[in-house]
Amino acid sequence: MGHAVTEFTPAKIAVLTVSDTRTEENDTSGQFLADALKEAGHTLADKKIVIDDIYQIRSIVSQWIADQNVQAIMITGGTGFTSRDSTPEAIKPLFDKEVEGFGELFRAISFQEIGTSTIQSRAIAGFANHTVIFGMPGSTGACRTGWNGIIKQQLDASHRPCNFMPHLGQ
Repeated sequence: MGHAVTEFTPAKIAVLTVSDTRTEENDTSGQFLADALKEAGHTLADKKIVIDDIYQIRSIVSQWIADQNVQAIMITGGTGFTSRDSTPEAIKPLFDKEVEGFGELFRAISFQEIGTSTIQSRAIAGFANHTVIFGMPGSTGACRTGWNGIIKQQLDASHRPCNFMPHLGQ
């Protein structure tokens, strides 16, 4: 909170789409996140699509956590309740610290859009190795909610009273 940085600093952000069916051609959620972060002035560090498998998700996210060229990770998909939805289970063990407020605020904002169905969102966030990781539902609308409602401001060093930028690795 006592950090002096007050101007926008671009972050290096990776985007992961978790889906058994999406391809680069029809991945509207991952593409929205990639476009939105670039439009905001950030750098797309990497973009991948992975099947809904705990160990494959964990493998990619772990590589990004260890990569000095990735400061933030946005994941879309795999947060529901089907037997294949396993993003929270895949990434939570990797966290050094959980950002409980992300899921809480995501669902509060989402409630205004989709009502009580928001309880089916297991949106999650945390830090690992000075990398912030956001997990959102797979719909493009949910990604828009997460980005516009929370993430965009928290990845902007000029956002007051505080933001995540001082906590990210260089």
